[in-house]
Amino acid sequence: MSAEPAFQIKTDMNTSFRAADNAEPTAAVEPKIKVENLNFFYGNHQALYNISLNLLPQRVTALIGPSGCGKSTFLRTLNRMNDIIPGVRLNGEIRIDGNDIYAPNTDVVTLRKEVGMVFQKSNPFPKTIFENIAFGPRVYGLKDRTKLEEIVEKSLVRADLWKEVKDRLHTSALDLSGGQQQRLCIARALAVDPEILLMDEPASALDPRSTAKIEDLIGELRSHYTIVIVTHNMQQAARVSDYTAFFYEGSLVEFGDTREIFTKPRERQTEDYITGRFG
Repeated sequence: MSAEPAFQIKTDMNTSFRAADNAEPTAAVEPKIKVENLNFFYGNHQALYNISLNLLPQRVTALIGPSGCGKSTFLRTLNRMNDIIPGVRLNGEIRIDGNDIYAPNTDVVTLRKEVGMVFQKSNPFPKTIFENIAFGPRVYGLKDRTKLEEIVEKSLVRADLWKEVKDRLHTSALDLSGGQQQRLCIARALAVDPEILLMDEPASALDPRSTAKIEDLIGELRSHYTIVIVTHNMQQAARVSDYTAFFYEGSLVEFGDTREIFTKPRERQTEDYITGRFG
């Protein structure tokens, strides 16, 4: 391929590719999430076309593509957040740990406990830091104060926020900075002990320093969770993800190892997007 990329991705010792050299081959790992022939509609408008891909456990998968290409719609199918929109429908299949999440007997509340979500705009509750984190466990029936305190501390530690807020747990979460609020929202999602974490452009509204903290946090969380992240930032996708899926006009154009997608894409359309010819 002769075209020069719009940005350079180094491949020396300082490379920021997240894809691990010791990652197990796809064929040897049972997928955490298996999507087959997924079509999705908002009323009469089809937003996703025949999507099929396998997402591996304890890996970070980035969803990239231009605005309106179906990335966020696809992300929200993974925990049925689209269900709250009137007139939506889908066909095809999504299985998590082998279970069809759109089967009639699926408990959607339990599904959303297992598949947490962090949104583009931080949305802390107008409560204390402690109450933000304890909210989810309380919803699911936990009342023991000692256990709640343990969960709050563990979640904040895991979200790399504990040291910054441990002496102000009973002050308003709204007093935190934007970056701290987003990490608080991540901690809140982790408090109910999910296995999968969905992140819809979690750093797009943050300054570079806060963005770096979120990216570092994703790197730390990947050893515990299966993470799927939507991002418009090509450099961010290269830095944080093991696998990348490129969406365009509701279709999955290409999916594979992040390093391969960014250095040797199979599809010309993928190359054109990551080198900045369109998007």
